Amino acid sequence: MEPLDGVIRPYAWGSRTAIAALQGRPVPSEGPEAELWLGAHPDSPATLPRPGGPVALTDLIATKPAALLGEAALARFGPRLPFLLKVLAAAQPLSLQAHPDPRRAREAYEDGHPSYRDPYHKPELLVAVTGFDALCGFRDPAASARVLDGLGAPDLAPVIEALHAGDLRTAVATLLEWPSAERPGLVASAAARDGLAAELASQYPADVGVLVALLLNRVRLEPGEGIWMPAGNLHAYLSGTGVEIMAASDNVLRGGLTPKPVDVPELLRVLRFEVLADPVVRPVRVASGLVTWPVPVPDFALYRADVDGSEVAVPASGPRIALCLAGAVLVDDGSGEVSLGAGQAALGAASAKPVVVNGRGELYLATTGLG
Repeated sequence: MEPLDGVIRPYAWGSRTAIAALQGRPVPSEGPEAELWLGAHPDSPATLPRPGGPVALTDLIATKPAALLGEAALARFGPRLPFLLKVLAAAQPLSLQAHPDPRRAREAYEDGHPSYRDPYHKPELLVAVTGFDALCGFRDPAASARVLDGLGAPDLAPVIEALHAGDLRTAVATLLEWPSAERPGLVASAAARDGLAAELASQYPADVGVLVALLLNRVRLEPGEGIWMPAGNLHAYLSGTGVEIMAASDNVLRGGLTPKPVDVPELLRVLRFEVLADPVVRPVRVASGLVTWPVPVPDFALYRADVDGSEVAVPASGPRIALCLAGAVLVDDGSGEVSLGAGQAALGAASAKPVVVNGRGELYLATTGLG
């Protein structure tokens, strides 16, 4: 394995403390630091140090895809790293959003649809590092109807009626298509009666996403718990720090809580209007000191190794990226040993050998889910 340097994305909602503290830099940072990207996404590829200067991981994969990705990943996903590993640090809410399934992503991109940046899907798994607050998936529409009924807004009667009938599609479409001139008053009315609406309306006072958010599960994760966001799952992160892994795509259909465009027809096309009863994914023990969060896609798998002086072997047959979150660890996959401190990462090419972790610390390892 060899050292890998990630790229920090400075989105406005990012924290000025979390990633800087993780990497041992001065706190607060000069500006918001929202995400640390570790992967080969073309927008911000990680780099590897070389005598002549840093080399982008995208360029390295382009020169020898089979050696880095392995034959199985190359055959399944083509000459690209299929996953992107991140540290995400949200100080403010992100937009309401959903992602397409593989079929829709491919056909929409090929048709030149303006809301699609690439032909790939984007399922996501986020694991909380701190307490983490999020909205994830539709809750029981009857419960949402009671919440909206308690807002005392007569204009919401058609939405409430749809929810009582279990018709989530009509309820969401009615809110997203609400007349622009009437949105500020509706949002203000909701904010006066509901805590979540007030929290969101303080930043987005004319955004009907504030009302749509009330139809979702509010999830408060403890460290180590995760949320799985498959295609069509409407969700938004509210606050906290987590490790996130996703299919390497930039296809986002927004539903509100953002100044960016909202493509209502396409969002309604990709959303799954079904109740997500329990969005929390709990860690599953693999071996002593090793857990994972099972997900039903081949694009990625995520493990966490907690080492305290004893060796932990992490299974990984495809390309792998290791990220140390705390302490100091030694990481070896048979090709060479790398020492990592908190906030440091390493890349390993595809291999049949597991990644062996020693030392004292906490390490996340991302690889493919091909087995």
